[in-house]
Amino acid sequence: MVETQGSLVHTEDITVRWCDMDAFGHVNNSVFFSYFESTRIAWWRTIAPTNVDWQDQGPVIINAACTFLKPIIYPEKLIIQLFVGPPGRSSHECYYKIISQNDTSLCYAEGSTKVVWVDRKLNRSIPLPDYIVKNLPQSK
Repeated sequence: MVETQGSLVHTEDITVRWCDMDAFGHVNNSVFFSYFESTRIAWWRTIAPTNVDWQDQGPVIINAACTFLKPIIYPEKLIIQLFVGPPGRSSHECYYKIISQNDTSLCYAEGSTKVVWVDRKLNRSIPLPDYIVKNLPQSK
């Protein structure tokens, strides 16, 4: 199991759509990463200045992992919890839990991503923006 670390910073309610399922009758594994992405982007939107423009610089995921604990079957309503770790110079870790809204003791999956901030024109990492850093737990 991926150990959830960091500080809880955001939760997102997601309703499973029929099209999220695959031929095996459960939510396709790739969709779990979409749930992570939706939650991460929703959090960034709550902390970013209204005029932020991610065209010239912004986040890139350099690795992603998910431990699938139980299949998710339609219809289901989910809570995606986002936890974040302390900032590095240009990166930070995100950790996720996918749980049932109806039974919060039911955990479907745990995952993680590492986010690196990049200058898209220079194609290299740059320091995390202040609005991200001030919303991450600080190292001890």
